[in-house]
Amino acid sequence: MKPLSSSPHELLASPAFKKLVKQRWSVSLVLTFTMLLVYFGFLLTVAFNKQALATKIGDYTTLAIPVGLGIILFAWVLTGIYVFWANSRYDKSVEELKNKLS
Repeated sequence: MKPLSSSPHELLASPAFKKLVKQRWSVSLVLTFTMLLVYFGFLLTVAFNKQALATKIGDYTTLAIPVGLGIILFAWVLTGIYVFWANSRYDKSVEELKNKLS
């Protein structure tokens, strides 16, 4: 791959930069829609099947409590996936592009 000149405009117009931006948006959108699917699934369950979440699983606890905690933990997992991806791939690609600019 040929080195870029020192112009930031050339970097922004380069195919490598456009590919990197597209990749970041793709990962972000997949994770966002996954979280929205889980969250709205929970909301639709609350709206249309309250009895399922009202099922007792102990003396004082209903199924809604662990399901809600699971949704929160799922959001943390998705955040961890994004951080792992960003640290292992995205940051390296950004550094490569920055080095070409220098």
